[in-house]
Amino acid sequence: MAHLDLVSRLLQRGTEWFERLLAVCIFLGVVVFTLHSAWNFLSADWGQTETIYELIYRVLLAVIALELIRTLVTHELQSVLELLAFVVARKTLKPDLSVYDIFLSVVAFAILLGGRRYLFLPPAIPHDEEASRGSGQAG
Repeated sequence: MAHLDLVSRLLQRGTEWFERLLAVCIFLGVVVFTLHSAWNFLSADWGQTETIYELIYRVLLAVIALELIRTLVTHELQSVLELLAFVVARKTLKPDLSVYDIFLSVVAFAILLGGRRYLFLPPAIPHDEEASRGSGQAG
């Protein structure tokens, strides 16, 4: 059994380090992508609507990559939900979407918000209970 534990620990450590290496590679890619995008936007025609769409598209792509890095490093469920929310937002902002695609994006976003609400936010205390808690705790 000791050999299996050792192999398991080695695989876990190796996986963690490989994920960190991937995160560094993605970060370097984001830096290069951002610099290249900034260079391209210096000569862009800002009177065109497509330029704004392209700017938003590229910014959201960089944010998605950064969220992916955070997900790889932290392994938190909340960062996965945030990553998926940015992916849905990026998809929704494409100008050539059909009504069906927009509907599915809205449904996906609502599901993500619901998941965030029920997994991470504390339940709301009704105002009446909050008032009775405060008055019942006198000294």
